[in-house]
Amino acid sequence: MTKERNHIIKAGVIVFAIAIMLLAVSSLGVAAPKKTLVFADLNWDSAQVHSRIAAFIIENGYGYKTEYIPGGTIPLWAGLTRGDVDINMECWVDNQQEAYDKGIAAGKVIDLGSNFPDSWQGWLVPTYVVKGDSKRGIKPMAPGLKSIDDMPKYWKLFKDAEDPSKGRFYSCIPGWECEKINKKKFKAYGLDKHYNIFLPGSDAALNGSMAAAYKKGEPWFGYYWAPTWVLGKLDMTPIEEPPYDKKLWDASYACAYPSVRVNIVVNSGMQERAPEIFAFLKKYETTQAMANKFLAYMQDKKANTQAAAVWFLKNYQELWSGWVPENVAKKVKAALP
Repeated sequence: MTKERNHIIKAGVIVFAIAIMLLAVSSLGVAAPKKTLVFADLNWDSAQVHSRIAAFIIENGYGYKTEYIPGGTIPLWAGLTRGDVDINMECWVDNQQEAYDKGIAAGKVIDLGSNFPDSWQGWLVPTYVVKGDSKRGIKPMAPGLKSIDDMPKYWKLFKDAEDPSKGRFYSCIPGWECEKINKKKFKAYGLDKHYNIFLPGSDAALNGSMAAAYKKGEPWFGYYWAPTWVLGKLDMTPIEEPPYDKKLWDASYACAYPSVRVNIVVNSGMQERAPEIFAFLKKYETTQAMANKFLAYMQDKKANTQAAAVWFLKNYQELWSGWVPENVAKKVKAALP
């Protein structure tokens, strides 16, 4: 019994000592360890680069650890609402409107605003088709080409090799929503009388057709979107359409595509757990042109998303330094390789 009692006494002394140490730490104002912040590692490059830009700043400037959970839009959104994920750097709001609205209404997520406000999709041609390219010895092929109304008179320039009686328009990937929309837009504009719609089998086939024509200095007319590496590398000119109008869109799609909101969204607990990170992400804003450039860098250098993030931080120091306090910016710059 004596031995047992001695053990109990020793255990009590140890517990008491630990309690005194914790009390002392608290009284000295020593902060508890910072929570690891988890990013939604969405399965496309631009989102992953943005996550790594933010993570580099958070780790090196603020002293937090970060992690990434890979996955698709819907599973990672569910993780964000549960609190398994803290940060989503590219929430394409209009593509997940119902889930987004529920999460916001329930107070489980907070929208910190736009990552890049100028997301784009539409119809375009190489700029040299309109303006020429003196460096490549290319003269303007369609100097009067500006809007969708001009396309019927230039159909021969974009002649379809498989059906020379019409021009060729490279549309969206079969099964994608934009493929259906482009078909209806074509009819609304009357372009189906002058052009055939060609459906590439994949994104690689679509951007490959654009890149191949560009390399040869040949005409090309088709659909694409940004941010993407191909629009970061190639000088392309959008074909003007009537400005987006919801009534017109709902009736016939005879207007420009609407801009899609691409926002930074966080779990609502972030505001209390990491208020300084909450404030930083609220200031984080880029442009799709910047994303085009870092995606083009990845393509040219065969670089991964981490390397692209470092490239961005080195090339846009004036921009991101404005998102954080001066002492944080100094730490981040010092950590850059």
